[in-house]
Amino acid sequence: MELELDGAKLNFEIQGDPSSPPLVLWHGAGCTLRMWDTALNHLKDKFLCVSFDIRGAGRSTSNVEPSSQFTFEQYSKDLNLILKEIDIEKTHIWSMAWGTRAAIAYSCLNPEKVISAVFSDASIGVADVAAQKEGVKKALAIQDETGMSRFDLPLGWNEHINQETAQQSLSAAAKFNLEDAIDDLKIPIMVMTGDHDPNLQSSKEISERLPSAKLKILESVGHGSVLQRPDLAVDNFIEFHNFLELS
Repeated sequence: MELELDGAKLNFEIQGDPSSPPLVLWHGAGCTLRMWDTALNHLKDKFLCVSFDIRGAGRSTSNVEPSSQFTFEQYSKDLNLILKEIDIEKTHIWSMAWGTRAAIAYSCLNPEKVISAVFSDASIGVADVAAQKEGVKKALAIQDETGMSRFDLPLGWNEHINQETAQQSLSAAAKFNLEDAIDDLKIPIMVMTGDHDPNLQSSKEISERLPSAKLKILESVGHGSVLQRPDLAVDNFIEFHNFLELS
C-alpha cells in the first residue's frame, strides 16, 4: 500500500486480522519492511501487523530537502498518518537495531499511542559496526558447531529504490536526544539483544534505567537478531506479550 504526502510517498503493508491487537514493525538500518517477512509468518496469526519503509528507504520516496525530512520527528508524523489512514489509535511496537532508536523517539513523542514496545538489538550509543560484524561471525560459528540450520534472508530485505536517500535517512539518529528520551518511557518494554551483539551493554543500561523494562539475552546470537534468528526472536516476543496479557 502507498500513502502520498507532500514531498513523499510512503510504502507500507498490513497483514493479519483487523480484530487482532495492532503491531507496528520498525526496520533496521539499511533494511526495508521485507526484513520482517519470516517473522511475519508467525506474527500475523496473533497481531494486525503494520510494516513500513521510512521515507527515503525501501520503496518509500522523498523529494524535499534532506535537512527537513530525515528526522525522527518527521518519521513519527509519517507513521501517525499511516495509522490514521488504517484507523489505528494505539499500537504495540517491535523494532530492531537502528530502528529501535527511531522507535524510542516515536514512543517518547507519542506516549498516548504506544501500548508496549520490544526493542531488539537496542543501543543509544555510538554504533561499533566492526564489532557488530565480528559478533555475527562468532555467533554463526557457534550455531554451525551445534548443527543449527541458518535462516535465509527475506527477498528484498535491503533493496532500495534510491540508495542515496536510503543512506541519508539514517542521519535522523544524530538529530535526536535519545539519552533524555529513554527516561520518558513509561510503557511495558522488553529489551531483547543477542549475547554476541556489542549493543548488549547499552541494552543492559537501558533496561536498568527503566523500572518497566525486562531484559532478554538471546544465546549465540549476534547483531541483526530478527534476521539471524527469527524463530528465537518471535518466540520471546510472543512470550513477552503473553506475560502482558496475564499481568
